[in-house]
Amino acid sequence: MLDPRLFRSELDFVREQLRRRNFEFDAEAYRALEERRKDIQIKTQELQNERNTRSKAIGQAKASGLDIQPLLDQVQDLGEQLKAAETELQDIQDQLNSLMEGIPNILDLAVPAGKSDADNVEISRWGELPEFGFVPKDHVDLGEPLGMSFELGAKIAGARFVVLSGKLATLQRAIIQMMLDTHIYEHGYSEAYVPYLVNADSLRGTGQLPKFEADLFAVRHDPAFYLIPTAEVPVTNIVRDVIVEARQMPLKFVSHTPCFRSEAGAYGSDVRGMIRQHQFEKVELVQIVEPEQSAAAHEELTAHAENILKKLGLPYRKVLLCAGDTGFSSAKTYDLEVWLPGQQKYREISSCSNFKDFQARRLQARWRNPESGKPELLHTLNGSGLAAGRTLIAILENYQNQDGSVAIPEALRSYMGGLDTLR
Repeated sequence: MLDPRLFRSELDFVREQLRRRNFEFDAEAYRALEERRKDIQIKTQELQNERNTRSKAIGQAKASGLDIQPLLDQVQDLGEQLKAAETELQDIQDQLNSLMEGIPNILDLAVPAGKSDADNVEISRWGELPEFGFVPKDHVDLGEPLGMSFELGAKIAGARFVVLSGKLATLQRAIIQMMLDTHIYEHGYSEAYVPYLVNADSLRGTGQLPKFEADLFAVRHDPAFYLIPTAEVPVTNIVRDVIVEARQMPLKFVSHTPCFRSEAGAYGSDVRGMIRQHQFEKVELVQIVEPEQSAAAHEELTAHAENILKKLGLPYRKVLLCAGDTGFSSAKTYDLEVWLPGQQKYREISSCSNFKDFQARRLQARWRNPESGKPELLHTLNGSGLAAGRTLIAILENYQNQDGSVAIPEALRSYMGGLDTLR
């Protein structure tokens, strides 16, 4: 959520910044609500003061032996007016809060203009694209003989589910374990095991609610639980309503969880294979930092995700998302896109974002600034380090052999009991 003071003092600036995202903010509707809020707030304060004055007068009149009934009637009438004003004020504040919750973050100045992923800016590339003496297969054709079954996934659950068996399931587990070990022992993250079901407050805090409810799986319960779309939600909520001491920062968490997404509006795209599933595994990186450190932390976190791709020898490129493609809560996002020979294109495997204080304001996540001694909003960042299913896909396609076997990257062999090839 953006700072309400920005809207009161720099409304035109906010509107122009939001237009960079192709988001049209109804400034007039906001002004009308804000003016009404001010009027009712003043009225409420005046009624409170008047009621307090009349209440004191009751005591004085009673001590003087005067008839206090007229004063009691006045206080009762003022109380009813005050209650009505407070109700109206709360209603207006609720409308303002609802309006604010639907407004995306202001973009970092470094974010380029653009409307879609076609306008994203490539920053760098790493690795040589593999050359084959044959036509490379995609992960579906490679995976099915090795233990990848979409038919079983559909039988057990439905479309966009998969069953992995045998050494292919072991390979996915090996990928996850290698990622965790690298982030914990080389990059300095603390592992977090978190709930896979969260409440609405947690999703509201990180920006998934109310705007993206259609993308979530709700569980029948009162109050509702939601299956997590990413570990970002429960991990970032560790600091909800918390004041972090400066000596504890930066907080760096890594968490492996399944992720669940309804993919509302995505049907018809990426229907083949494991690219877009309702359930998938991911290793998530979250950093909680001082505001002055978030830009550097964003580069560091992205480099940590890149390091996994380098260890696995997977060619990738790093792109800076344009204004129109940057997520709702993010101020700046890098995507890492891995090369998939079966598709002859780069596909996203990690998205690393700096949210600045947008999530922290919703979460009331703060740190105590030692210079002022006062609590201030901290900055939150996260990124995939990496999506395990897409990493599995990339390994199958980049390490394939003509006979359909797949070489296992050196970095994973110790996690596979020394196995060097899937057959």
